Amino acid sequence: MNKHNIGSLLMISLHGYVAGSPELGKPDTGGQVVFVLELAKRFARLGYRVDVMTRQFEDQPAEDIINENLRVVRVPFGGSDFIRKEDMHDWYGDFVTNALAMIRHRKLHYDVINSHYWDAGVAGQKIAEELQIPHIHTPHSLGWWKEHDMVGAGEEEMAGYRFKERIQKEFVLYRNCDHIIATTEQQTDLIVEQYQLPREHITMIPPGIDEGRFTPATPDVVAEARRKHDFKETDIYVVGRAAENKGYDLIIEALPSLLKLQPDARLVLAAGANSDSDKALLAQWKEVASSLGVSDAISWRGYVADEDLADFYRGPGIFALPSRYEPFGMTAVEAMACGTPTVVTIHGGLFDQIEFGRHALVADPKRPEEFAAMLNMPMQYSWMRETLSVEGARFARRVFGWTGIARRTLQVFEQFKGRYDDLQTDEVALG
Repeated sequence: MNKHNIGSLLMISLHGYVAGSPELGKPDTGGQVVFVLELAKRFARLGYRVDVMTRQFEDQPAEDIINENLRVVRVPFGGSDFIRKEDMHDWYGDFVTNALAMIRHRKLHYDVINSHYWDAGVAGQKIAEELQIPHIHTPHSLGWWKEHDMVGAGEEEMAGYRFKERIQKEFVLYRNCDHIIATTEQQTDLIVEQYQLPREHITMIPPGIDEGRFTPATPDVVAEARRKHDFKETDIYVVGRAAENKGYDLIIEALPSLLKLQPDARLVLAAGANSDSDKALLAQWKEVASSLGVSDAISWRGYVADEDLADFYRGPGIFALPSRYEPFGMTAVEAMACGTPTVVTIHGGLFDQIEFGRHALVADPKRPEEFAAMLNMPMQYSWMRETLSVEGARFARRVFGWTGIARRTLQVFEQFKGRYDDLQTDEVALG
């Protein structure tokens, strides 16, 4: 292995109960812990040596050996009691000191540090600077967004989050780390706008799909989903939050053309509408449907329960993503993974990765006849439906399963390999 090849990775995730078999549901132990461990397991499968470093507290062992390439390494700091992530601000210096002492005592070598959430990011940056290795940070959430999302909360609750301190530390962290991996385009935009970081310093890589949950199902399971949730093979399903860019009005405008080709077609639209502005948009879309005479061809659905998501993807004949602009489009990937033929907007990131007619169909939702024609294709031709169903699911699993996400993440790491080799050489010479 030449000196520029990445072979050993240090992933840092400090808060919660991080373990080989995490106790999900315990305080601060949820989606981020799953994300870190799924990614770490895929790095290990791909042949990389991975240490997931976290805090040791209560009666946890110093290490969990998960396999020959992967272990959870715990560093004690802040005493033996659980500490909420919001209260860990004052302990980062102790973690950095203890982690570096352990790394140097054991003569551990890492090629890249990948930190998760801002607490691990602040500490990871210090460790990376000391070791003279690249540091790639994954925020998971942003202080600015969290603070604005909590407008209206009591003063005491807001004070407990120490937002001013967090946002300032995030601001410095984002400038000092080598690169940021954001998990959504919305997150990318907020980092650019609110933290004033150049967009080229950020790569958006979504979380992997849940490969055990979003899968094709047997005909019996699909038939049951259709009975339970009132779906037909001639239904087109669209889901997402209420927003202008989602293009729900555009697919409604495509309905008259589609109904000429498929008189039984129906649009099943699950647009979450909670705020007054959401409800105003919903009223606008219903007005569009009424003016076009297609109100009877639309089934308005609200929030879809988490346990029903996969069945809602499997039940319809077609899934559509009609956005004016869709930076990514995770819903389309999940629908494809469930084996549902999918029509995707040309205005977005997913369009570039799809092989037309094999993985999915693409169209311009701003051209209603064109979009209608693509929606009709899998309904009209069984061979098209079968190809999209099989190949779409295969594509989604390979590219957006956790192994595919791990490969994309490693490509980012590779961009920074060897960046500090000269500094390391100088340090050895000075020593």
